[in-house]
Amino acid sequence: MKVGDTHVLEAPEITRSTLALYAGASGDHNPVHIDIDACRAVGIDDVFAHGMLSMAYLAGLLTSWLPQERIRSYGVRFAAITPVHAEPTCSGTVTAIEDGIAYVDLRVTLTDGTDTLVGNAAVSLD
Repeated sequence: MKVGDTHVLEAPEITRSTLALYAGASGDHNPVHIDIDACRAVGIDDVFAHGMLSMAYLAGLLTSWLPQERIRSYGVRFAAITPVHAEPTCSGTVTAIEDGIAYVDLRVTLTDGTDTLVGNAAVSLD
């Protein structure tokens, strides 16, 4: 790894089936993720993805780039919703290297340019 290196992972389309399966796997059955009627009752047009689903895809970016045991820290901030049928792109860019640790800026971006998650990770180079 060197400063400026970038790694990209195209996440699969967020479908209603994806949301239902993730709800079952995670135990997060919040109706805004799986029930369009519940969404409309509170003024939301349609269901949207769990933030933690996007965070999991972003973690998948990291572990497809380097071994999991090299990750020293990983954190994100939820910036926008990921609507059903979105096709998120996960990316990471090395911004600094110091004392054997690479610092990586992370983001999940929709095709319209909206960043839904932004974060960072620190990874050991050894």
